[in-house]
Amino acid sequence: MDGSQQAGSSRLQVEMQKTKVAIVGLGTVGSGVARLLLDHGDRTARHAGRVLWLEKAVVRDALRGRDCDLPEGVLTTNLEDVTGDPEIKVVAQLIGGLEPARTIMLKLLESGKDIVTANKALLAEHGAELFDRARELGRSIAFEASVAGGVPIIANISQCLSANQITSLRGILNGTSNFIVSQMEEHGADYDEAVAEAQQRGYAEADPTMDVDGSDAAQKLAILAHLAFGARVHWKDIPRIGIDNLHVDDIQFALEMGYRIKLLAVAQLIDGGLELHVSPTLVEVGTPLAEVRGANNAISVVGDAVGRVFFHGLGAGQMPTASAVVADMIDTAVGRTAITFKTLQLWSDQEARVEMCDYAKVPGRFYLRFMVDDHPGVLAKIAGALGEHKISIASVLQHEAPEDSEETIVPLIIMTHTAAEGAVQNAMDAIAAFNDVKPGSVRMRVLD
Repeated sequence: MDGSQQAGSSRLQVEMQKTKVAIVGLGTVGSGVARLLLDHGDRTARHAGRVLWLEKAVVRDALRGRDCDLPEGVLTTNLEDVTGDPEIKVVAQLIGGLEPARTIMLKLLESGKDIVTANKALLAEHGAELFDRARELGRSIAFEASVAGGVPIIANISQCLSANQITSLRGILNGTSNFIVSQMEEHGADYDEAVAEAQQRGYAEADPTMDVDGSDAAQKLAILAHLAFGARVHWKDIPRIGIDNLHVDDIQFALEMGYRIKLLAVAQLIDGGLELHVSPTLVEVGTPLAEVRGANNAISVVGDAVGRVFFHGLGAGQMPTASAVVADMIDTAVGRTAITFKTLQLWSDQEARVEMCDYAKVPGRFYLRFMVDDHPGVLAKIAGALGEHKISIASVLQHEAPEDSEETIVPLIIMTHTAAEGAVQNAMDAIAAFNDVKPGSVRMRVLD
């Protein structure tokens, strides 16, 4: 590219004021942000009323190949080329992980930059410190891309739905896990095969632990719970179960009963406080959340004035996430972010508006699967143990062994009526001690 920088530059841009911006971290998302700024400068200029001029892109290795063509002089390995340039006003900080991302963000804030980030792990872990420092310095942090990629859930909760008391938020917040479960359902793949396919397609990292064990969804849920309810909960304190032990048989049994299994993140007001958890959950086929397939994300939000609204789209990937980052850069350059940031007082020292309730007391319906010896009386024993813990059975599904089969162990599936989480766990512990119940029983919540 020549000195005009943007491939999409035009007379409109020449006549407009420039706001110089920078990117720190030119990986997958950073390259997408650069492409939007450089190739579609006219588009961003029309929305911002000014040109977002990409002045610098900071990387660790200048020789590494990248998915964007930068003008001469933009690429640098020196962060001081950004922190030391007072004309650079907005910086997209797109380094993952906690360090050096935290230290770099503090340096950027202290050098007078407003920040846009997609790093949900950093906000979930160090949000209070970073937001306090930004407020002290009169700076702002925008973070739409940190949750659900291209789905604009942050702006909708913090601004568009601000006339509401949000009462419920239920979401599929991890596209990797949703893709894996979809593969298991649609192709009968076992868990390991589905993970390998996700890695081959670029949806899963070489080490997918944070995605599949529920940690990534819990980090995002902590951010959303703070926005929607004023909760101050560390993501590690949110009860979470991942899909890493999900069996394809349970997916098929759920389908037989009219449900799909989704890794669901839930935050909703109940008597006693805020219910928060992440876990594989049975969702009725035909409802919006049940029909979210592949690597998509979706969030169902209920407000006391608006009722239920539903957000759905790609939760990850280069361009969907870059879309959210550039939108935040536009809002920051125009000044909208500064107003919102000051008004919301996110991660401030204000007292939490609501506390997380005792998870053991959270009510729900449950799917229970036991592998049992195929002889009379087993169901009665299990039903008796459930009854002792005041858990009522709604339905039972049992596949009998074929007459000519030597198989003596069969699956027994029970759907409960509403019961407390702790009571169901205690009942499961008691049933696990029965000689005719084999190890590996399964418990999952059912979304009504």
